[in-house]
Amino acid sequence: MDEATIRLRVEPLEKGGFVATSPDVPGLVAEGRTITEATEIAQRLARKIAESCLEHGDPVPPDLAPIATEGSIGRQGST
Repeated sequence: MDEATIRLRVEPLEKGGFVATSPDVPGLVAEGRTITEATEIAQRLARKIAESCLEHGDPVPPDLAPIATEGSIGRQGST
């Protein structure tokens, strides 16, 4: 499975839970009840962002390039 390393910033929310954003992936915002949940959602969202870029012919954020290949996007069980 191809993987990419991105930086995440995880911060607590006033109402409870956590929000994860990434300076490496514009538009990535993931909210979860725990740090782990926010991080896992961010991982799945990063893959979805790469898929969307490929599908629409948009440039893939450079840090997502390792997962943005025809063979690695859309595999079952991928994060």
